[in-house]
Amino acid sequence: MSCGLSRVVEKRNTLRLESDWFANKIQFRVFHGTNQRGPGPCKFTFPWTGPASRSYSRLPSSRVLAAELGVSRRLVVEAYERLVAEGFLGGAPGRGTFVLRVPPPLPREAERPGPGPGAHWRPLPDWGGRRTPGRHNFPGGVTDRALLPWAAWRRAMMAALREASRDIGLYGDPRGEASLRLAIARYLGYSRGLACDGESLLITQGAQQGLDLLARVRVAPGDTVAMEEPGYPPARAVFEARGARVVPVPVDEQGLCVERLPDSASLVYVTPSHQFPLGMPMSLERRLALLAFARRHDALVVEDDYDGEFRFEERPLDALKSLDREGRVAYLGSFSKVLHADLRLGYLVMPPGLAPALLQARAFSDGYPPLVTQRALARLMIDGDFARHLRRMQRLYTARRTRLGDALAAYPALWTPLPQVAGIHVALCLRSPVADLSARLAAADIRANPLAAFYAGEPSLNGVLLGFGVIDGEAIDRGVAALAEAVTR
Repeated sequence: MSCGLSRVVEKRNTLRLESDWFANKIQFRVFHGTNQRGPGPCKFTFPWTGPASRSYSRLPSSRVLAAELGVSRRLVVEAYERLVAEGFLGGAPGRGTFVLRVPPPLPREAERPGPGPGAHWRPLPDWGGRRTPGRHNFPGGVTDRALLPWAAWRRAMMAALREASRDIGLYGDPRGEASLRLAIARYLGYSRGLACDGESLLITQGAQQGLDLLARVRVAPGDTVAMEEPGYPPARAVFEARGARVVPVPVDEQGLCVERLPDSASLVYVTPSHQFPLGMPMSLERRLALLAFARRHDALVVEDDYDGEFRFEERPLDALKSLDREGRVAYLGSFSKVLHADLRLGYLVMPPGLAPALLQARAFSDGYPPLVTQRALARLMIDGDFARHLRRMQRLYTARRTRLGDALAAYPALWTPLPQVAGIHVALCLRSPVADLSARLAAADIRANPLAAFYAGEPSLNGVLLGFGVIDGEAIDRGVAALAEAVTR
């Protein structure tokens, strides 16, 4: 029954999309004519259309137009009905359908751009080609959409849709769906050693939104924010957009050099489980020192645990947040690496002192996260499908990591891979500097991240970040060979 219902819903949605598209084409041709500049050529040529001045023109009947264009009459009827509802067309039984209202003509020339962004804005480069695939794809922080447990996700979505159909339809909780918050709290307890409850969790549309909310309520113009160097460029952009002075702090084999933190820092952004992008975990000594710094200077520590689920060696240290006894650590997590970024779901464990402000900021931004998606994910976690998927991905990424390591080992004179104990990327240090590395990668159609892109200042390492979330098997071997050729050309 559910399968049949799913097919009916899919067919209905497809028809709606087709009718909307068809209505847009009719509207453009009727009201703007065939010689006007527009978004592109139309699939159909209507001999009965003309320039916009031909208002009150009579349109063909739905039966005649369907026959002319070779489409179903139902499609034409729905397109006409939409345009009638919007006030563009009208008519009466037996008289036909007429143009009633003509919208303003499309501009022939591009309008003036108007005001630009403020002086604080720094546009982000499309580092790693995360939007456009290439021949050899090693983008960091990207997972394969095909690996999502689609059958389990479909079941969870259908259950969530049935539940939503019985709701009254009021606005959701700014914190997010209670069932998902409880499921995440349990997951963090056994996976990251983090004791929290559903009340302290805030469901976000990706970890980036959580970071933006924290910056809104904590960072004022002129404040000092400390970040790892190298570090995550979108995080740096968020703080700079709030008018903060972002101070880069170096890292070594133990993670963030806490002794180099500026005393004026009101917020410290770190990736202690798997430093981004170099990969080392922060030692226990450094974690304790960072918490002591936050206590002395009344600072907030933002812990971004972006891919802490994937471990390849010994059991990792628990989350930095698990050591926090004074509410000074805000913990960010995401499902983008575990499932897929398209879901746009993450979470924030809120420090008690910031929780009221964070909820208010959320209420005045997007209000609350999508309810159906939240319920589907909660169902996935409650039924055990999430845990099974996580174990499967652990095995898959372990195999990919091993294959990538073997491929890189074939070129010891060119590079040295940095030690990686977790995550779905490897940082590669080149033995000889390559000044035009980005251009060489682009010329070889390699989607990868030059390490220089993650530095705020002058890079101390010349290398590449290679993600293995969307590449496997022989494609890894071919990509590494192409990289070797690119850096030696």
